Amino acid sequence: MRRPEVLFLDEPTTGLDPQNRANLWVHLRELRDTGTTIFLTTHYLEEADVLSDRLAIMDHGKIVAEGTPRELKAQIAGDAIVVRPRIDGRDLDAVRALLVAQPFVLDGHVEDDSVRLYVHDGSKALPQLFALLEGASIVAEAVSLSQPSLDDVFLLQTGRSLRDAAQNVEV
Repeated sequence: MRRPEVLFLDEPTTGLDPQNRANLWVHLRELRDTGTTIFLTTHYLEEADVLSDRLAIMDHGKIVAEGTPRELKAQIAGDAIVVRPRIDGRDLDAVRALLVAQPFVLDGHVEDDSVRLYVHDGSKALPQLFALLEGASIVAEAVSLSQPSLDDVFLLQTGRSLRDAAQNVEV
């Protein structure tokens, strides 16, 4: 491939195995670093985060957020904690309601079999969260702590995850 001034790519890594995907990312970075402007559409927000200097998140054909990956992730205050409780007759919505009622929790959503929470400081919130779960006799099968991702930004801006959007597509 020559060195084009502008390159438009639509879902270039769909269907690629991880090795070829990583290889394509290397080539795209080389093109970008040598001055090629790349317009890339992707549903893989990790890919957008890694490859983009600037990006726009679209929902129903409208731009709902734009900026650098860092600027967009800064919209999410604090950290994300995902809790997958072992539900013994408890409703996930009831677990979510218990957790979001805590002063250290900024927001929370049910996702599949888990509750995603947003907190100011995950390292300080985790001990409180574990004590709360234990006090309520809720066993956590899994708990993860992460900094905000572009997935979190998408959820904040659209009110749903990419997975939810894909399930609602009419065929």
